[in-house]
Amino acid sequence: MSANANAALLDVRDVSKAFGTVEVLRAVSLEVKRGEVVSVIGPSGSGKTTLLRCVNFLESYDSGSIRIDGKEVGYREAGARQRRSERDLAAMRAETGMVFQSFNLFPHLTAAGNIMLGLRKVRGKSDAEARQIAEHWLGRVGLAHKADSLPAELSGGQQQRVGIARAVAMEPKILLLDEITSALDPELVGEVLAVVRSLAEDGMTMLMVTHEMAFARDASSRIVFMADGSVSAAGPPAEILGAEIENERLRNFLARFRASHF
Repeated sequence: MSANANAALLDVRDVSKAFGTVEVLRAVSLEVKRGEVVSVIGPSGSGKTTLLRCVNFLESYDSGSIRIDGKEVGYREAGARQRRSERDLAAMRAETGMVFQSFNLFPHLTAAGNIMLGLRKVRGKSDAEARQIAEHWLGRVGLAHKADSLPAELSGGQQQRVGIARAVAMEPKILLLDEITSALDPELVGEVLAVVRSLAEDGMTMLMVTHEMAFARDASSRIVFMADGSVSAAGPPAEILGAEIENERLRNFLARFRASHF
């Protein structure tokens, strides 16, 4: 909708979410502009993954507003809580590509087949066009030679790179990355982060939950620190990860990473 480069592509306003009596998100607000990489950090249980799932409407949110390119996610209007049809939701989710911790590849489909599925079912591409797009993105993530391999024949890092290729092949407006290295052996982390860095350099808009502090520092436009379901601090990497931090909660969180990570 809006062509204004300064307008937020993703606009999260006062979003709250509870599971029973447990408040997981408490009036969370953040913006991601076109071409930005925003990293979300924080302790386990702070609401990071739930926030991403609400942006993609894999979880409904109880109050507040989430807009992508000016359009309310999940509901027909903010405040009305009238859920969109499943067809509308599928179309909106295609605009918010999501890469999960646990790869989530279909085990019976090849690497190319996993990428082609959404292209055919959601984007309406022919088999030939979907295959061409799949091969292009597999090449971009360094896996052109694995197009016809099943997930069981791939390493964890290779499976995650297929997951990234599958998400970006749909040409989403924003890419959501949920702890995409947490299930990987340490020696495989670098190959996945190199792909994300390449996409960032190409101008892909991303909202990324991560514990990779050095990568967040180097690749992010801004960093958001969440604690107890709220945004506790937000700003440029040099400010959030700098030596002089007034926010005690953030300072204590980062102390666990300082010695070995960044």
